Amino acid sequence: MKKSRLATLVAAAVFATANCAYAKSIEYIFYDKEGIAGSEVIEQKGSKISGELKLGWNNRRLNLKESFTIGAAKMPEQVHIEGISPFGAPVNEEFTLKDGVATWQGTDEHGSAKTSEAQFYIPKNSTLAVQTQLVKALLADKDHSIGLLPQGQAQLHKLDQLTLEQGDEKKTVYLYGVSGLGFTPDLAWYDESGDLFAADEGGWFAILRKGWDKSHLQQLKEHQVAASDQYLLDIAEKHTHTSAQPILISNVNLVDVEAGKLRKRRHLLVENGKITKISRRPIKVQNATRIDAKGHTLIPGLWDMHAHLSPTDGALNMAAGIINVRDIGNTHENIMRISGLYESEQIIGGDLFRAGFMDRESENAMRMGKTADSLEEAKEIVEWYAEHGYQQIKTYSSMEPEWIAPLAKHIHENGMRLSGHIPAFMTAEEAVDAGFDEIQHINMLFLNFMGKIDTRKKLRFTEIGEHAHELDLESAEVGDFLDKLAEKGTVVDATTTVFSSMLLRQPGKVDPEFEDIAGHLPVNIQRAFVGAELDVKPEHRDDYDLSADALLKMMRKLHEHKVTMVAGSDGIPGFTLLRELELYAKSGISAMDVLRTATLVPAQVMGADQYTGSITVGKNADLVLLEGNPLEDISALRRTALVIEGQNLYRPDELYQALGIKSFHPSVPFELNGTTTIAAKSE
Repeated sequence: MKKSRLATLVAAAVFATANCAYAKSIEYIFYDKEGIAGSEVIEQKGSKISGELKLGWNNRRLNLKESFTIGAAKMPEQVHIEGISPFGAPVNEEFTLKDGVATWQGTDEHGSAKTSEAQFYIPKNSTLAVQTQLVKALLADKDHSIGLLPQGQAQLHKLDQLTLEQGDEKKTVYLYGVSGLGFTPDLAWYDESGDLFAADEGGWFAILRKGWDKSHLQQLKEHQVAASDQYLLDIAEKHTHTSAQPILISNVNLVDVEAGKLRKRRHLLVENGKITKISRRPIKVQNATRIDAKGHTLIPGLWDMHAHLSPTDGALNMAAGIINVRDIGNTHENIMRISGLYESEQIIGGDLFRAGFMDRESENAMRMGKTADSLEEAKEIVEWYAEHGYQQIKTYSSMEPEWIAPLAKHIHENGMRLSGHIPAFMTAEEAVDAGFDEIQHINMLFLNFMGKIDTRKKLRFTEIGEHAHELDLESAEVGDFLDKLAEKGTVVDATTTVFSSMLLRQPGKVDPEFEDIAGHLPVNIQRAFVGAELDVKPEHRDDYDLSADALLKMMRKLHEHKVTMVAGSDGIPGFTLLRELELYAKSGISAMDVLRTATLVPAQVMGADQYTGSITVGKNADLVLLEGNPLEDISALRRTALVIEGQNLYRPDELYQALGIKSFHPSVPFELNGTTTIAAKSE
């Protein structure tokens, strides 16, 4: 016994000495599409790990420092994170594990839990260091599955491996997916020690370990994208119900957005993806996919006119009844890949309309599409987008005001529309006079009356929060401006929800715009809705609340002055668009007109109203079946019971559950190829 005890102590001392002596440092580079966007350095000394992340894009600056101590089973026993979130809100988180009791507290969360077995704490605000440590803990677990704190379960999936060569050096890296955190698994490449090596999904940013040439990202990206797409391919194969026969919907109340009426107890026939008959009397047809829609309301498929798509978004949108989407800014490579996957029906997603994104080269440029150093280069970019089938151009805040008029002329000559942010030191009215066909974001309308501020910076948010409520919306000045928008046919894509959220969010509280649905979402998505985005000082809290109300009053004024409005999200797919429509109704706009902003009007703006946007014989069968009547209660839009896109039928409850979301309403049954579908079980 004494010898065994002594051996154990000696071994422990040797391990402790080795552990204290162990040290390493790894630096990562964040790349955008034109260069370096940020970096993170992770340092480990024994059981202590620290990370510092610096990342910038547009006017956002994310700065986080974290430190943590590793204990048994490679789990953090102490975590501290502090810094600044992208919009400026402070970050401060603490976690400790002592004597089987886990305690966490911070700006937005606090809690504790007794834990008899190792559980991994996931900070609300994390850098690459914790992400790496989670993978190491999962690798160490024999089932590659561990419990999470504050809640949840993570699983590790090995998806691929590659051996890279650089000079005389070879390195084998492994593509792992971690499920249980979001809608789909988080994918990244790790080395043989479990340290992060790279990540590139083809979106805004790529990450690569410093010292390795950026050229390696292409091969890594191709394999990562293929693995990510396969997950969505499997969802599409399982949850797309394609009818080889006509589709017959019976006993349904139908919203006619063209006539502005509710047509009760109608019967509708779909053949070859088109609406071929709408009748008061039952329709007789053999061998049809039959849907008894008694007690339900049929509306046209919804549009989201302000998206920045990733492949996952198609399933989220479809579950919410959103069939047509305008991508208002993306990388060309990413949006073309998504478009191809949608059109081939390899993954779930409806019709896609593309806007080419461009900005003026500056330190605050948004490097998501293309940037220009001169007007002539900007015109060349316009021509490139026109040649590649884009339907409009969206410009951003760094554009030179004096470029807008000649650029608008060039855009129109190339058969495209011009929309975007109002350039810094330019007013919205000046932009409209110079040729803007559409304005993105409701804040730009308020800023029109606040002088020529630098909209490249956070002033475009904070000025609204502090002063929007001071604008007299009944003034002649405001009325004349809104009348000009109406007379010129200028479209407003307000994205009111994202600004309302920004103004109303507070530390430690759930975003009021999403508190009704947050509990349905995966744990890490829920947590993203907690806390502030802006650093709102106590003396301005009332101003921000009043300004959030002013946003709704502006929406009402736009409607009263007959300004063309289209509904867009610019946020979490599906849910943000539905909340946007609720806010329109809350502002006092009639439910029928609210529905038009997400059906007929966007179809007209995009030149697609001849084949979609309303429930009309001859048009595409873009249809959404709801439980309840959205003309009486706009929140009925959340109770999607079935979505029909051509000959494809989608059950929202199935799609939500496949994405880790607790469903909102059971789907209606239908008989497809002799088999009756039944409601998915809520989890």
